[in-house]
Amino acid sequence: MSQQINLFNPIFLKQRKYFSLLAMLQALGLIVLGSALFYGYARYQVALLTQQSEESSKRYATEQARLARYTEEFSPDKSAKLLQEKLKSIEARLGAQDEIVETLKSGAIGNSTGYSEYMRAFARQVVSGLWLTGFDIAGDGTQMSMSGAVLSPELVPVFIQRLSREEVMHGKAIATLQIQRSGAEARYVGFTLRTEPEGVAKP
Repeated sequence: MSQQINLFNPIFLKQRKYFSLLAMLQALGLIVLGSALFYGYARYQVALLTQQSEESSKRYATEQARLARYTEEFSPDKSAKLLQEKLKSIEARLGAQDEIVETLKSGAIGNSTGYSEYMRAFARQVVSGLWLTGFDIAGDGTQMSMSGAVLSPELVPVFIQRLSREEVMHGKAIATLQIQRSGAEARYVGFTLRTEPEGVAKP
């Protein structure tokens, strides 16, 4: 009779070392590297968020200041005050313009109607055989001179009488009258009239 003896024992096999020192060091290195990368990214995100928060705070402060300024500028009290000041300025300007208009109407600083009325008066008072060759009106029309020619000297007083009926000539008196004949053969006689306000002493 034969008998088999098993001399194989598993404990004598070479055991595989799953957690060797090198593997642990490699794993630790990976963990440290991963932690460093995550920490760096986290710091970048924190810095970015901090910058955005500071910019938002600055914008908020700017808007708050602008709102306060607008509130002050457009407050009811200030708006009413500005409107009152503008109204007073407009009223003062209108008052000054009214004074200028009244002064011009009164004739205190000269003739305000121009010289067209004098032209109409000369045109209306036409005397046959008499014609005007020139005239000069000073400033406000209180003094004027007229020169012309007539076929007969007797026509000059007729012209003066007719001209005195014109409203524009009221208050003016003939101060000087000069009549001269250009020559013995001349068919007409020249004359010059000068007026001055009534009441002024004649030289």
